[in-house]
Amino acid sequence: MRVGKAMRMKRVIDPAGVSVICALDHGMTSPTFLEPLADIATRTREAVAGGANVIMMSKGMIRVAQDGFAPTTSLAMLLSASASPDGDRPQIVQIGEVQEALMLGADAVVLFTALGGDTEAGMIDILAAVGRECEALGMPFIAEAEFPTTYATVEELKQQYGFEYLRRNVRLCVELGADIVKTNWPGDQDAFAKCVQAANGIPVVLAGGSRLGDVELLTRMEHAMAAGAIGCSVGRNIFMHENPEAITRALSRVIRERWSAEKAFAALEEERA
Repeated sequence: MRVGKAMRMKRVIDPAGVSVICALDHGMTSPTFLEPLADIATRTREAVAGGANVIMMSKGMIRVAQDGFAPTTSLAMLLSASASPDGDRPQIVQIGEVQEALMLGADAVVLFTALGGDTEAGMIDILAAVGRECEALGMPFIAEAEFPTTYATVEELKQQYGFEYLRRNVRLCVELGADIVKTNWPGDQDAFAKCVQAANGIPVVLAGGSRLGDVELLTRMEHAMAAGAIGCSVGRNIFMHENPEAITRALSRVIRERWSAEKAFAALEEERA
């Protein structure tokens, strides 16, 4: 099974050592329906054409979107949904199994975490169980070590929960077996570097979070790479963009080719024109 996990990790993290993940799983997490996801097959094709090597989605949507995958595109299947997602602290419910992901051809599974509060003990149980099953079956495990809800700005969430909430979350996910950790932008490059350090060598990707302007998104990505990230996992800032393929390409340039945010944005503007 170690060979199986190693083979799958080679597809999730590409030969350049980076990962460009497009998250199209918001039907399981968003408190409202996000209109661009009505055509998830097209959104998938756009992200893949722009350079995403991993698509994150639910087991139901892969049936619809599989034709948009290239032969080298990896599926990261979501194993959780948010109950009462319009609340301050949604409860996370496990809705999929690692075995199901294997049957669907996934190269990784994804679990959102919501630590703190009355549900923390149950969330830790779920994390530990998924980590154990992934190790037994040779499946890479991506843990989303984020604020309890990502449908607010980083500034609001950081003020409410604090930086240490994120850093502890990152470390706990690593301790419980995550192979890749996805976490929010904590406000600046130094703070993000501390999150990377807390992962103790386990790869970290930057979450896209709430809707941002293109310059801010690309700048955060540039700083995250400088702080030790291996890539991104971006949803709304790709599929709700006026040109999902172009913004994915811009992110890919910052991640794979280490373009500056300024250079990537200039190329994006040329493509728009």
